[in-house]
Order: sequence, then C-alpha cells, then structure tokens
Amino acid sequence: MPSFFIDRPIFAWVVALFICLIGAISVPLLAIAQYPIIAPPSISVSTSYPGASPENLYNSVTRLIEEELNGASGILNFESASDSLGQVEIIANFVPGTDPSLASVEVQNRIKRVEARLPRSVIQQGILIEEASSAVLQIITLTSTDGSLDEVGLGDFMVRNILGEIRRIPGVGRATLYSTERSLRVWVDPSKLVGFGLTADDVTRAINAQNAQVASGSVGAEPSTPQQPVSALVLVKGQLGTPEEFGAIVLRANPDGSTVRLRDVARVEIGGMGYQFTTRLNGKPTAGLSVLLSPTGNALATASAVEAKMKELSRFFPANISYQIPYNITPVVKASIQKVVITLIEAVVLVFIVMFLFLQNIRYTIIPTIVVPVALLGTCATLLAVGYSINMLTLFGMVLAIGILVDDAIVVVENVERIMAEEGLSPKEATRKAMTQITSAIVGITLVLVAVFLPMAFFPGSVGIIYRQFSVTMVAAIGFSALMALSLTPALCATLLKPVEAGHGHAKRGLFGLFNRTLDGVRDRYTGVVGWSLKRTGRLMAIYAALLIALGWAFVRLPGGFLPVDDQGFITTDVQTPADASYNRTEAAVEKVEKYLAEKPGVGDVTFITGYSFLGQGLNTAQAFITLKDWSERGPNESAAAIVADINRDLASIRDAEVSALQPPPIDNLGNSAGFSFRLQDRGQKGQTALNRAAEQLVTAANASPILQNVYVEGLPAAPQVNLMIDREKASAFGVTFEDINNTISTNLGSAYVNDFPNQGRMQRVIVQSEAANRMNPDGILAYNVRNSLGQLVPFSSFATVEWAKGPTQIVGFNYYPSVRISGEAKPGYTSGDALAEMERLAGQLPRGFGYEWTGQSLQEKLSGSQAPFLLALSALVVFLCLAALYESWTIPIAVLLTVPLGMAGAVVAANLRGLSNDVYFTVGLITIIGLAAKDAILIIEFAKDLRARGTPLVEATLEACKLRFRPILMTGFAFVCGVLPMAIATGAGGKSQQALGTGVMGGMIAVVVLALLMVPVFFVVVQRALGRDREKKAATTPPASVQQPAE
Repeated sequence: MPSFFIDRPIFAWVVALFICLIGAISVPLLAIAQYPIIAPPSISVSTSYPGASPENLYNSVTRLIEEELNGASGILNFESASDSLGQVEIIANFVPGTDPSLASVEVQNRIKRVEARLPRSVIQQGILIEEASSAVLQIITLTSTDGSLDEVGLGDFMVRNILGEIRRIPGVGRATLYSTERSLRVWVDPSKLVGFGLTADDVTRAINAQNAQVASGSVGAEPSTPQQPVSALVLVKGQLGTPEEFGAIVLRANPDGSTVRLRDVARVEIGGMGYQFTTRLNGKPTAGLSVLLSPTGNALATASAVEAKMKELSRFFPANISYQIPYNITPVVKASIQKVVITLIEAVVLVFIVMFLFLQNIRYTIIPTIVVPVALLGTCATLLAVGYSINMLTLFGMVLAIGILVDDAIVVVENVERIMAEEGLSPKEATRKAMTQITSAIVGITLVLVAVFLPMAFFPGSVGIIYRQFSVTMVAAIGFSALMALSLTPALCATLLKPVEAGHGHAKRGLFGLFNRTLDGVRDRYTGVVGWSLKRTGRLMAIYAALLIALGWAFVRLPGGFLPVDDQGFITTDVQTPADASYNRTEAAVEKVEKYLAEKPGVGDVTFITGYSFLGQGLNTAQAFITLKDWSERGPNESAAAIVADINRDLASIRDAEVSALQPPPIDNLGNSAGFSFRLQDRGQKGQTALNRAAEQLVTAANASPILQNVYVEGLPAAPQVNLMIDREKASAFGVTFEDINNTISTNLGSAYVNDFPNQGRMQRVIVQSEAANRMNPDGILAYNVRNSLGQLVPFSSFATVEWAKGPTQIVGFNYYPSVRISGEAKPGYTSGDALAEMERLAGQLPRGFGYEWTGQSLQEKLSGSQAPFLLALSALVVFLCLAALYESWTIPIAVLLTVPLGMAGAVVAANLRGLSNDVYFTVGLITIIGLAAKDAILIIEFAKDLRARGTPLVEATLEACKLRFRPILMTGFAFVCGVLPMAIATGAGGKSQQALGTGVMGGMIAVVVLALLMVPVFFVVVQRALGRDREKKAATTPPASVQQPAE
C-alpha cells in the first residue's frame, strides 16, 4: 500500500482532500452541546386536586396512577410528589435508549385505564403528560415599563401571546407559567348567603345553568316547507362575558317579584386564575415563564430558537411591555466548547513546536502536522455519520488524539530521515525502504490503540454513552491517522524532503546543535543505564512487584466519583420559611435574600419564584435562579462554589427562613444539585410518621459523620393542619349529605372551577371562592351553612368541631413506596464515592422495614464505579489478544503489557497530588494510558525481536533497539504531554473537567516515557529468558557502532 502512494502522490493528496471536504461539510451540520444526552429519558405526569390534603391526594390520585405505571415497558424508576396546594407530579424515568415518544404513549395508555377511578375534579382539571427533563433551560420574564399592568395582567398577556409559541418550538419539553392568567372570580360572602337563605352550592348551580353555550339551530333549516324563502341562524346569548353580566345572574326569584342576584351575595371581578406563584426579577414583580428541555432536545439549539422567537414576538408587544431572559443555562455550553477548541489549537501549536525541536527541519515538521487537520476533519465526518454532536466529550477525545495522530507520521518521517542520513539514499528510495521496515509497526500500533478504545463503545446505560463518545472519536481519529501514515505521509516524504548526504544527520552547531549534543549525551547515558539494568533484572523485577502492590493500594484508596462539578455560570438558592408561614412571611424572607444578592460581587440577575422550589410547592417555599457574571468578570473568590459557600454561611443568620444555595449537577436531568440523591423507602409499611422518624435519625447521623456535610431532607416539613371532625350521625339526623358538606368546604376554602367564559377571544375559567376575610380563621368554617333535605340551612357548628393537628405538607413516593428524599455532599477532602459508601453504612443501622435506593447522578455513579475495573481489564485483555495474533507469540504481549502499570502508576500519583477522584474521566485517561504504554513498548520490542531473529545476542539486540528508538519515543512522548498540557492547566468554563482528564493522562504519559524507557528492555529480556526459552546470556557493555537496520 505505501509503495502505491509513493509512486502516486497526487492520488494520496486526492484521498486526503476528499476526507477534508467531507469533514468540512460535516462540521456546520454537527449539533453543539455541552454533553450528549446522557440522562435517562423522562416523562412528566401532572395534575391537580384543589383543596385536597397531601394524604387524600396521595391515596386517591397518586397511588392509582403509580399502580398503573408500575411495570410499564422499559421503565427505570418513577417518583411522585403530592403537596398541600393540591398538585401532583410524577416523573417516570425510562432506561437509556428508550424512544421518549413511545414512552409517552405507553404512559398515556396506562393513565387512560385509571382515569375512571380518579375524582371528578381531577378529570375536570385534566392530566398533563409531557416529555420533559427536570432541568430549567431558561426563564423568560415580562415587565410593565410604566407600571400600568399588574402581575395578573402580565401573566395573562404571556399566556395569550407567548406560552403557546414557546411550546411549539422543537426541543421544548415543557413551558410552565409561574404567574397566572385571568379568570372570572366570584368572591362569595358566607354571611350574606345566610341572610338570603342560600348556600355556595346554589351559587355554582346558578352559574352553571345561566352561563352555558346554547346550540340553538336555525330558522328555515332542512327539511323545510316548499314555500320557505330564507334560512337564518338563531343566536341565543348563553355564555356571559363581563363581570356585570355575571353579577346579574339570578340566584332566586321570590313570589313577590323580587330577585336575589349574584352581585347581592358576592363580589365579581376579573382576577387571577391562581395565586400560588409569584415571580420577581432583581427585587421587582414580574411575570415568569420557565422553559424545560425535552429529553431529546439540544440545549443550545433550543435556547437560540427561544431567543429568536422572543425577539420576533417582541415586535408585536405593546410599548409598555418588555421582556428579559435573565436565566439561561447555555452560556456555559458556548464557553466550555470555546475553551476546549482553544485547548485543541494550543495542543496543535505545542505539538508542532516539539516536533520542530526534534526534527529541526520545517519540511519534516510540516508533514506530521498536515495529518492533524485531515484526521480531525475525518473524525467530524464520522461523528455526523453515527449521529453524535460536537460536545465536551468528543472534543476531549480529539485533544487526546492529537498527540497520537502525529505519532505515526513522526515514526515515518524520523525513519526516512535516519535512512537518508545513514545511507545517502534519495527521498523516494529512503521512503520506500523506511516503509518496508515500519509498516507492520504502524499497523500493530493502530490495532492496539483501536483495541484499547473499542470495548468502551459496548458498555450499557448512561455511563456507556459517555464512554461511547470517547471511543468513537478516538477510534475514528486513530484510523484516519494510520491511513494517512500509510498513504499521504510517505507520498509527502518522497516529494517534499530534500536529499541528505550520508553521514550528514542532525545539526552540529547553533541551538539545534546544542540540543542534539545534549540529547545524544542523554541517549548514551540512557543506553549505559539500560546495560546496567539488564545485569540486575531480578532486583528490578522485585522493585516492579513492589510498585504493583503500591499501585493497587493507591488505586483502591483513590476516592470514587462520577464527573467533576464545574462552574457553570449559574446557581440556585432555596428559601424555606417555617411550615406554618404565610405568603407574606415568605416574601419578607425573599426580600432579605434579594438584598444580600444585589450587593454580592459576581452575581448577575436574580429571578425568584415564590410558592415553588425543588423541594416542593407551598406558601412557605421560594426558589432563586441566579445567573452569575461572565467568567472573565469574576475573580478567583467569585467562582460558583465560593459564592454558594458564602450564601450558605452569610444567610444562615436569617431567623425566619432556611436558605440553601446549590451548584447544579454536571449533567442536566440528573438531579437539581451537585450532591448525592438518596431515597429512603418505607418497605415494611411502617407509616409516614415512622418513615419521618427514620429519616430524621439518618440525617442526624449523617451530619455527625466526618465524611458528610449539608445532609438534609429534600422536601417540606410537617405543618399545622386543621382537622374538621364531622359527627356523621348528627349530620344524618339533620338531613345533611356528606357530598353537600364536601362541596361547601371545597367551594369556600379551596375554590370551585365552575365552567368557562369568553374573554377577549380566549375561553377562561369561572372560579367561585369565599372572600379572603372568611378564610383566615379556622373557626369561620363552623359558620358555613349547608342545605338539608328539607331545604333548611344547617350551620356546620351543629354537627362538626375543629381540631388542630400536625401533618405532612408533601408526600413523596419512589417506585411505589412512600419515601423521603435525602440530599447532601461530601466534606472537603472526600469525594462523592466516599459519601455514597457512608450513607449506605448509616442506612444499614436503621430499624428493619426501611430500604433505600439511589437516583439521578448517584445512581449513574454507582453504575460507573462498578463498570470501571471491568472496562480496564477488558481493554488490557483485548490488547493482549491482538498482540498475540499480530506477533504470533504469547511472550511478546506479556512484555508489552507489563509496561501498562507504570503508566497507571503515574496517573494515580498525578491524581493524588491534585486531589482528583477516580471518576469517568480518570477511567478514560487510564484506558488511553494502556494504549500509549503498549505503543512505546512495541516500538522497542519490535526492533529488538527482529535483531534477535537475525542472530544478534538478546541483550545486545535489546540495547541496540533502545538506542535506535530513544529519540522517536522521547519525541512522541513529549508531543503527547505537550498536547494534553493545556487541558491539565485549564481554568474557567469546563476547567475542572479538562483538568480531571488532562492530569491523569499527562501524569501517566510522563511515567511511560521515563519508566518505560528503562523497564521495557528489562521486561523483554526477562520474558524472553523465562517464557521464550531464550537462554542467551551474552551481554554487551558497549553497544555496537553499527547494526544493520532490520526490515520489519
């Protein structure tokens, strides 16, 4: 193959240009993301049951839906939350690879089966099923610039003009309004109702009867008489449209001709549909809309589409309405990708400098450099073909590949240059001879590297997706690199290089001369050390065995992890007031937090949603979405982690609220914070009280642990509740039915959604509820009246009493068991792996009947931790088998693989020195080191084997191989180290991820270059003597001046 291209250089160029062309076309077509879609696809099921307690909601709605979801095809787990606002949300996660559309249909079909068993009010409210991740992509806010519109007016404008448009954008999973649209509110006065002898039920029935759509038909419709000349529609105004018209609804017509109208017993107005949420932007009221990504959506493309749509819609806004997108998680995507691309360019430049320093000829240096863009563009074409995106993982793969890409070309160029210098052959003939010698080495190295990375592609689950990104990228880049080394590189060597006279090698004078003399001196000393080592192989193998034991101990002690937590440019802060707090108390606490954040350096926009938090929904909750200033505008003490620590420390003094700031997890939709996600389950049906006690015991023990910190129950605490104790016998004696009692309570205290009315081209709800003053005191409930079977009004006080109690404000279920969500993190000096192990130990001390499960990022970390050792062992085994087949020998692969622990030792030492964990990036780094260590060993052993086959004594052959391969091994090693150096020292967006990968690989490669050069000859000699039955004892203290170069 190389001879074909040496004779046809234009053909080689055409192949390379064709690869470049396809790659260049592919680049703009590739999607851009921070990470690929790693989280399992999730389906959200939500509904509401206004006025229901969490326990009633859980038993009558949530449990029924959970029963149906249990056992759905491909379901991984599901979690529910039923809260005091009557809201139910169930998130069903499916196994990675499941089509979200099919999963959504499966969920819809199962819920359809259970709908008939759900309360009528729930069916009336509707059950919403959406494909959505749990991560908030953006928050859009509307503000009235002149103050003429209140939050209800802004919310209504948002529903009419923005919400539907945003929901239609591809990639948007869910758009949720955290304000309210308009509705017609009927505020009844219970005392006036009693005065007129009416009940709340009479009000809802009258509205139902008199606000109705009438299909009235037409005059003259067929079949008609023969003489009928015209036909016309008959219109009857059934639906009412204004508060005045609703106020005129007749509740009762008296015999004397007088009437009782709705306005006589109630205040009728256009108000808000719901009042549980309010949104504030930088301390000012606003209307808010959150956008969540669909499971298969691309964050950057979707966010850009939302921004473009808002820009388009804003052209039609009234002059007094403006919009902002204060919270957006995608700047970190752009910044991270930009940083890695810069790292990529820096790596290419550094590799070029190293090559120029060693090769000392611009032509020699340009030839390997040309391979880099060709191989990278070919890799981009491969990514497009397999449906991958440009993301942090694929770009990291390309950065790692740069050092490997130039290796093959360097080996070719260095060999051609050496033959021209030694034998004075023409470039074409020297290239032809060089390729006959090293083609098998290039093929061997390529097979080994591909064999190292290929097993990663077949791992299952979310962690498998991460490994697959690296695997495909590396295998594609290595494949194109080998293709270029066997086609374009020899063609370029034959055409671009100038002849060199025999004996005229590297420069003798100047800077290069100094470098060459130094390098030659180091090589001679190195050869002497190797000669000394080969006389003491026993002692060195004993040291190697000790190193293996130390490596095993250090590797096991290296703390585990999943992915490093980067500064993503935004954080969230949860504010929780006491369980019995009203909205006013929560808002007062929010204002204190807003004031602190407004003065905090590094903080940009602060969007607060009151009534909502990741912990649950309620009057005592609020969630801040905080956008930090650009990374370039923040100092070292203004990182996301530092700001989170400051907020948690400084705001701990707020007396009426608990404030908790959190960093987002590395990957969207794997939880809401960077800590662990633990679910304590009531497996033994112990009851909610016992479950809460066990959770309290576990949290107390966890916070006392030296390994854990900030461990808390991720939910809302129990709160005061008013139990209305109804004496059913008395109620029956008065002729009052339980249904009438329920309707009266839910209408007055909760709210009754009666029907709809047309309002400015949109059908909006008619809602009946008691005036605020009549809902403030529990004793006021006893003043409500209900009509009995004789038509008389009976006050609640006749058959009911009020009792105070304490009960749950939220009930959580996980995989059909009542559960408690517990979150926390590891203390400094410990990693997430340590935290998971400690939580499992503490959970084992709980009473019988309580189980636990991991979810989100923690579940993926458990899976990845168990996979890593197997993945490393599999890669090593595949390399061994490939080498055995390639060299038709069982001993040579053993000598090659003995070098792998040396590189791993360097990686483990580097990770320990920088306090890094054994995470997914570290595993990828170790696999890379397996390939690189094997590659360097092959370069020496290949030459030594062939010299030995020619009859050269074993030790002499080994020494000569070391001398010949010293320069190229050193050059490729330095080139690789310089290629990953920018990653190891990266800062800013995505900096920790780059450091995690770069540090391990760099430490491992330095160890490979330093230790492998010394130990590979020892391994080769020991293995050949012990296993290869090569008993040649002759040693050469001084290597021969010239040994005929072997043909490989």
